[in-house]
Amino acid sequence: MIMHNVPQGSAAWERLRLGLPTCSQADRILTPARLRPASGAVTYRLQLLAEWVLGYPIEWSGSSQYMERGTDLEAEARAAYELETGHDVQTVGLIVADDGMFAGSPDGLVGDSGGLEIKCPAIHTHIGYLLEPESLAATYRGQVQALLWLTDREWWDLWAYNPELPPVRARVDPDPEWRAAWEPALAGFLGALTYGREQLEPYRRESILAASTEEVGNDRRI
Repeated sequence: MIMHNVPQGSAAWERLRLGLPTCSQADRILTPARLRPASGAVTYRLQLLAEWVLGYPIEWSGSSQYMERGTDLEAEARAAYELETGHDVQTVGLIVADDGMFAGSPDGLVGDSGGLEIKCPAIHTHIGYLLEPESLAATYRGQVQALLWLTDREWWDLWAYNPELPPVRARVDPDPEWRAAWEPALAGFLGALTYGREQLEPYRRESILAASTEEVGNDRRI
């Protein structure tokens, strides 16, 4: 896998992940509970192909005040995690699989074996995690398992943060059952995605996201 140390949300980051399925959307490829190919996989594949053909990212879901709030609170939440756990967190931009067809943007890597995913939910959702901590890992099963699979890390911490209440931490280990279902589901998804690219190549436009100096010398194979 290749780590691109570009700022998340930057033009360089957008260009590198354009048209790629990502860990945050793993549930659109494999259902997290029943572990079957997701019914929404076709729509997700077509959306990725649309971005790939047009050469720019498309916001399919619209803006969310909670997503914006999470971005605003992320640094504060990361600092709180470091203080409570004693871990130093390495921020990263984008990690891409060796074949260049799947990517993820971790909120942080911890030491040589761990990772961090930060959530800053609405207050009522955070209260639900406080009352039932196991629901945090269940909610983000697909995303975190995909990050573990992509990075080959030994564990991942989910960290739900709200400045008004105590944080909730859930340690997640690789799930063999999930991986056994994920790999063929992803292979089928990528096969269909590759076929779509081949058919649509004549209509592809040059990306409007120009290469950035942020990308020069800032990627490494890990």
